[in-house]
Amino acid sequence: MVFERRGVKMHYELLGEGKPLLLLHGWGGNADSFLPLIRDFEGRRQIIALDFPGHGQSDEPDCPWSVDEYAAYIANFLGELRVEGADIVAHSFGGRVAILLAAEWPRLVGKMILTGAAGIPPRPSGKKTARARLYTALRSVASSGAVGAILGEEGQANLREKLVQRFGSADYRALTPSMRQTFNRVIHQDLTPSLSKIKAPTLLVWGRDDTETPLWMGQTMERLIPDAGLVAWEGCGHFAYLDRYADFRRVTEAFLL
Repeated sequence: MVFERRGVKMHYELLGEGKPLLLLHGWGGNADSFLPLIRDFEGRRQIIALDFPGHGQSDEPDCPWSVDEYAAYIANFLGELRVEGADIVAHSFGGRVAILLAAEWPRLVGKMILTGAAGIPPRPSGKKTARARLYTALRSVASSGAVGAILGEEGQANLREKLVQRFGSADYRALTPSMRQTFNRVIHQDLTPSLSKIKAPTLLVWGRDDTETPLWMGQTMERLIPDAGLVAWEGCGHFAYLDRYADFRRVTEAFLL
């Protein structure tokens, strides 16, 4: 199925019947990121699984988006489906969207399970800060008129791309130029002020070995979201919901059903 707004088409699937369960995948993922959960809950809930714009079978955004645009788009999507009070399971980037959705459109959200959710800025480290400053300086030089005069427009673009491949994350390197702008806007958006606005009962599921969204981020969310509890599992990383799926299914059933 396809939902379209602002000229941007989003692929989604509606499966099963019952109280809506909205699945929001992480950056670089798609609806299939939740295949085990879809399989186990399709007979008990109406599953709404989607590919965020810029992911899977969906169109890229029409311009660089922040989390605000993604959340507003999903809010309009739920309005089109006439869905209110949907429970949400969200991973990583999907957690960013879920946080803003629950804070700004509370009537749309029932309960939430956030696993490895992003949205809190990472703590600065000397090594990362130095690397970021070096990249910024080199990119500034590569974009200068003097370099352009020497290399020409194509050569200058190639040089900038080489810097991206050298300094950019794997997620960033894989993106198109327009999605790189969206990625930058998303990862630099601090959603901490939105956490205290969330009224939905929230279960946080974390891997203690998560390096993408470290455990302290989950602990911060537990402290700031008014009705939240945290489960942290040993031996799990950023994909704790898949690393220990049997346990994740059990806590999901207990919390939502």
